[in-house]
Amino acid sequence: MSGQHVAAQDIETAASYFDKISDNYSHIDDYEANIAITQNDSVMRGIIYYKEPAFMRIDFSDPADQVIVTNGQTLTIYIPRQSAVFQQTLKKGGPQAGGGASLANRQGLELLRKNYTIAYLTSPDPVPLDADSPEKVVKLKLEWRSTDEGFRQLELDVGANGLIRRIVGITVGFEKVQLDFTDIETNQNIPDGRFKYDPPQTANIYPNFLFVPEG
Repeated sequence: MSGQHVAAQDIETAASYFDKISDNYSHIDDYEANIAITQNDSVMRGIIYYKEPAFMRIDFSDPADQVIVTNGQTLTIYIPRQSAVFQQTLKKGGPQAGGGASLANRQGLELLRKNYTIAYLTSPDPVPLDADSPEKVVKLKLEWRSTDEGFRQLELDVGANGLIRRIVGITVGFEKVQLDFTDIETNQNIPDGRFKYDPPQTANIYPNFLFVPEG
């Protein structure tokens, strides 16, 4: 009986495991990785760059030459097939730009800890990433505490290296969005210049396409 009691005490809670992952990301100043974003039947692929405190850029290979970049103050999206640049001045203290991709960093994880309940999807044991995958991850399930959040439910799949391998989100409208991060390289000393983007002069620019910023 005492042996069973000790074994139960040795099981790490989901909240404690999440804190360990957050601590790991607190030591990551920047990273780059391959990213795939799956929504409905559409898959977008590219390279993501992130740098503290709020720099993010995705250079897409599919759709070719599409770009998303933010410095935490302004979000810019270039869509080549429309020859259009959409820009948005972001709210101070508001959610980070970039959707689910902006969750895989220290600030994103802090927001998740505050705004979501955290549990293991099934158990604390590593399981295959997919049914037929040799890659194993620990899967966490997060449920929103408030309807103000962009995702009502999230699944975080964490690799043996302590880095987020996959994020699966269920939006307010019950749409599924999946982000896969592969070939992750951390603390690469990415220069600030990587996050400066000059759109083509021939592109039409649409400022503040999401909302009018407060004065």
